[in-house]
Amino acid sequence: MSALQGMTLLLVEDEPIVAMRAEDMLLELGAATVELCYRVDPAIAAIGQQGFDAAVLDINLNGERSFPIAAILTERAIPFIFATGFADRETPFPGAPVIGKPYRTQELAQALGRALDRRANEAAS
Repeated sequence: MSALQGMTLLLVEDEPIVAMRAEDMLLELGAATVELCYRVDPAIAAIGQQGFDAAVLDINLNGERSFPIAAILTERAIPFIFATGFADRETPFPGAPVIGKPYRTQELAQALGRALDRRANEAAS
C-alpha cells in the first residue's frame, strides 16, 4: 500500500502538461484527491478552504515563487516537496525535499515519503 493511499493532495504547477502528468502520478500512487492550482493566490485560497495531507509545489510559477504557499503549509504542519526545472535547488525551507523536473513516479513517491516521515518525526518529538 502506498503512503499516499486515500490522501488529499495539493499540486501547484503552472505548466498544464506537467500538471496533468503529475496529477496522474499522484493518483497512481493512491491519492484520493488532487487539487490542482496554477498560481500562488488560488493555492493559498485552496489551503484556506480545504484540508490537505501533503503538497507538491513547483518553485517557479510563471516568474512567481511558491515560497508563500510553503510558508503557510509550514505553519499548518502540512508536509510538502518542491519540484523544479532549474539547477538551483536552494530554498528558504531547508528540510523540504526538492526533486528536479522531469521527474518519475518513483522519485515523486520517495520525496513525498520523506516529507511525510519528517512530519511524523516532528510530531513524535
